Amino acid sequence: MSDADMKLDHPVIESDIQLSPYNSMQVSAVAERFTEIDNSGQIQALFKAGHLNPGSFYILGDGSNSLFIGDVSKLIIKVNLKGIEVLPAGSGKVIVKAGAGENWHNLVEYCVQRNLGGIENLALIPGTVGAAPIQNIGAYGVELDQVFESLTAFDTVKGEWVTFLKNDCRFSYRNSLFKEEDSGNRYIITEVSLKLNSNNHQINTSYYALQQYLEDASITDPAITDVFKAVVAIRQSKLPDPKVLGNAGSFFKNPIVSQNAFNRLLEQYPDMPSFPVDRDWVKIPAGWLIEKAGWKGKRKGAVGTYEKQALVIVNHGGATGKEVWQWALDIQESVHKNFDIRLDPEVNIIGTSVNG
Repeated sequence: MSDADMKLDHPVIESDIQLSPYNSMQVSAVAERFTEIDNSGQIQALFKAGHLNPGSFYILGDGSNSLFIGDVSKLIIKVNLKGIEVLPAGSGKVIVKAGAGENWHNLVEYCVQRNLGGIENLALIPGTVGAAPIQNIGAYGVELDQVFESLTAFDTVKGEWVTFLKNDCRFSYRNSLFKEEDSGNRYIITEVSLKLNSNNHQINTSYYALQQYLEDASITDPAITDVFKAVVAIRQSKLPDPKVLGNAGSFFKNPIVSQNAFNRLLEQYPDMPSFPVDRDWVKIPAGWLIEKAGWKGKRKGAVGTYEKQALVIVNHGGATGKEVWQWALDIQESVHKNFDIRLDPEVNIIGTSVNG
């Protein structure tokens, strides 16, 4: 993509913008500079104007995976790029291209309604399409990298448009090239392409809660619509609506420990749930560890742990980002003390005292 391919609109950069409407945790913070991007040409214009120097900006989608623990001096860039296109790919496959600013759940619903399968298990995950590959989102037995085809991004170091194929992204559990220190603030993702099935759907019901829901509903031969509805129902039953109760979804990643470490823990906690990663490593649900350490439903002032899911930290109203972060650190320390396991945040921590 070149300058000739687009109109280089100059986006408006506003000053001292309150970020509470732009993050699902509903914490207050002020962005010294803030702009919204509605087309790719505006990104090129920001670069030419010198606003995209390394480390000088932060990309914001729906703010569903961000915790602001202080005011932000970096330029906040809210990406609003929209559009969905479906292209035939042969052999019962299609390529679905979506703008980075599209709501992820809306894209899943769009695909299910058109009988395009592969991401129905990822329903109701908060956030935008552009954030999905950064986090390598996953749920109920499916990971994004299983359907990922490619993405388009602007390289703010070289000042050019680049395409990343699956292997280029270095996907791993809730991680990718775009979260690595030297790349995390280099690329601005503008479009994501997924390869989905238009027929011969591969239904994945391996996740226990999903199996149980379908059995209880007497659905023995589920279609992708059944899986979609089941996932939505399960998530709604145990996760708070961020519009009602401020939260950033799952706050911590599920830790992966060695098989030997897991065997030692199993002697003390024979009911500990787990998911094998391979012959040497085991994944343990972070929510179970947090609940076992006594944090489920616990509250101090305006901050607490959700009563139905210990993995979710909630803002009951008026909590500061620093108070939420301190709560997370206390949980982290408690789990480490009880299980000798260090929980890593899944949420991005942003603010003057961290990286702003």
